[in-house]
Amino acid sequence: MSERRPVRIVIAGGGTGGHISPAVAVMEELKKREPIEVLWIGSHKGSERAAAQRAGVRFTPIRTGKLRRYVHIRTFVDGLLIPIGTAQAWRKLRRFKPDVVFSTGGYVSVPTVIAARMIAPVVMHEQTATIGLANKINMRFADLVALTFTSSEAAARAIHPNVVVTGNPVRAGLRDGDAAASRATLGLPDDLPVVYVTGGALGASPINERIFARLPDLLERACVIHQTGSKKDNPDFDRANALRATFSPELQRRYVTREFVTDELPGIFALADLIVARSGAGTVAELAHIGKPSILIPLAHAGGNEQERNALILSAAGGAVMIPEASASPDRLYQEIVQLLERPDQLAEMAAGARSVATDNAAAGLATLILRHARK
Repeated sequence: MSERRPVRIVIAGGGTGGHISPAVAVMEELKKREPIEVLWIGSHKGSERAAAQRAGVRFTPIRTGKLRRYVHIRTFVDGLLIPIGTAQAWRKLRRFKPDVVFSTGGYVSVPTVIAARMIAPVVMHEQTATIGLANKINMRFADLVALTFTSSEAAARAIHPNVVVTGNPVRAGLRDGDAAASRATLGLPDDLPVVYVTGGALGASPINERIFARLPDLLERACVIHQTGSKKDNPDFDRANALRATFSPELQRRYVTREFVTDELPGIFALADLIVARSGAGTVAELAHIGKPSILIPLAHAGGNEQERNALILSAAGGAVMIPEASASPDRLYQEIVQLLERPDQLAEMAAGARSVATDNAAAGLATLILRHARK
């Protein structure tokens, strides 16, 4: 009896960690169930190439233009790139012959979803609490629309008849970190709480700058693990290390800098008493999954105000303190961090609140839907 042919799956999406992490989580789940062959179609410059390489899957880039809700000099040029990318995606899809396309959104996903319409079923997933512009286009070509939040279900059903709420997939193993081992590896002292500051995969300079402004004071009270974003995205990693060099040896020991965190993340999550972050969909899903209290500073001009809506999901459940970026002065952010660290009972209540909105079976649910459409 011959072996069954692997299921051929195309991943379409990328640009930010919020579009990349769900793809990785679902691939991990699919690999547990079936032999699969994956082709990831992404952009030339996005972080999805590195994610595909880490996951051990083939990656191929296409040209694509950024979709904007505002007037910009690049809008016309980027609009011309979409049909070019669609033609490139069509050729790649015809060559690969996928059984199903799984789109996680971002403007890079649009050409592939359009090209796939006559080639293979399309399952798409919207991570945020509002439907992004790219996914509003993708919905016209998708066979199934999966959502993270029930709050966006009515809007989705107004466009597409086949909608399901699955939650947002997160990577396996995020709850498996060892706090003591992580503290020892990072060389942090045992007698202080730990704050993890992250702006997501690309970093967030507005958050970094606010942390820098009161960092010596904060290090008198806590250890700080600071994920700044990579050097190619902003200059903050070098700024952080230059600032660290001015501290006393004791304060230097309390301050750990990283451009980007991958394998260390479960341990850092286990160790952190409080997390300061943006409120991208991936970050919010991970905070709920691991049950960690947070201070969230939404990106002020995110499309459709999606980051504020994401943050409201956690804050309404008591799992986070949301501070609008315009109000998050260095002094206010410092005071909020210190006050929470001084109230362990409140941190425990916030952790439970965050955990209450988690959807643990999102990756499994999406994997089932993808395989169901692949077998059509």
